[in-house]
Amino acid sequence: MQADNDTNSLSPQSVVMYVDMNSFFASCEQQDFPELRGKPIGVCTYDGPHAAVIAPSIEAKRFGVKTGMRMSDCRMLCPQIIPVTTRPHVYRQYHITIMEVLARYCPEVKAKSIDEAVMNLTAYKLVYHDFHELARKIKADLREKCGEVVTCSIGIAPNSFLAKLATEIQKPNGLIEITPENVDSYLGKMKLTDLPGIARSNERRLQMIGIKNPVDMRHASQSLLRKAFGGVVGHYWHSRLNFKEVDLYNPKQAYRAMSAARTISRQQRESYQALDSMLISLCTRLEQRLVKQRVFCREMSFYIGYLNQTSWNVNIRFPQPVQDAMEMRSYINERMQEFEQSRKVECLLSSQTRYINVVVQNFVTDQYMQYSLFDNRIQKDKLRKVMYEIKDKYGKNTVRKATETIQPKVMKDAIGFGSVKDLYSDHFNKYLLEEN
Repeated sequence: MQADNDTNSLSPQSVVMYVDMNSFFASCEQQDFPELRGKPIGVCTYDGPHAAVIAPSIEAKRFGVKTGMRMSDCRMLCPQIIPVTTRPHVYRQYHITIMEVLARYCPEVKAKSIDEAVMNLTAYKLVYHDFHELARKIKADLREKCGEVVTCSIGIAPNSFLAKLATEIQKPNGLIEITPENVDSYLGKMKLTDLPGIARSNERRLQMIGIKNPVDMRHASQSLLRKAFGGVVGHYWHSRLNFKEVDLYNPKQAYRAMSAARTISRQQRESYQALDSMLISLCTRLEQRLVKQRVFCREMSFYIGYLNQTSWNVNIRFPQPVQDAMEMRSYINERMQEFEQSRKVECLLSSQTRYINVVVQNFVTDQYMQYSLFDNRIQKDKLRKVMYEIKDKYGKNTVRKATETIQPKVMKDAIGFGSVKDLYSDHFNKYLLEEN
């Protein structure tokens, strides 16, 4: 496994720098629109009182506004909060600029998400004698290229997990280094759930075996942590807290799965047509990514979450690998109808729908696709590939499928904090940077 190799790749003498942009989407908006600076704003995918805030500004966070809150709830905490609609193409362009700045200092820079990046500086210890000074230079360069409002917190540590943890200690615009000498001091001020990836259930399990805090966890034996987490995950936690590397992203690692999900607004859930259009939108986004990566999927999962916290899901194995969005949607509709008829229940996509998620996996590359002599999929697959090549070269609206013209508000572009893989390839996907 890659993680096993990575575990031995770094040591306490290694140097990893983690760059975490502060309130990234909101900061981009405040940089572009000076009238928003110093004011509490909430970036939302859609307008309206029931829209969810995906990125509160630093000023809004001071009032207790958190990611995921409805705008109506935010106003109860901060009546003066200003809702701002997302502009994904702008955030992608800022991301590219940030990565270009970081690459000047270290070619070994990897994007962890749209607003985070990690740099393995171990091989550059003779080049950079003072990594705090390097961090300050990076901050100055980012200020020059992105603007004074787009700030970052930088963490330095022997591995990427502890470097990431260091960015959480001082925000905004922080600079913290975790070393073997001070690690217990920092961990001693934290709860177990302050460690990224440790949930309440993990905390209870750890406490049952005598691990009360992160310092206890760091000094626990590997065998005890394996017992607490039920296997190799315990080994990974022991490695993370003791300066070994298990989390650096390997750019050559193939996709294991791709997903597209949306939280549904009150207005959208009132219309089955809007919900169906949202499903088409998600399948279309997955189609674009599949074509870009030159793969087909053999398997798909579909999830519906409801307002009452219940859910429904189905896993679909295709008789032949699939890449087409409408074909995915057709399979999902067939399974929903089968369930509705067999259980005699109402439509699964209903006014109680809170979110939907489509996941594709089990990929096969296009060069290994097998067709029969008179298979009508051959021309469809070729046409789909050509269509996206035209989009890449001449713009995403140069040629459009009929499904891309319906419900413009439903088909609106959106971006997740982890959606950066598709920005990096031999043929950069230019239309990801275009405005809708």
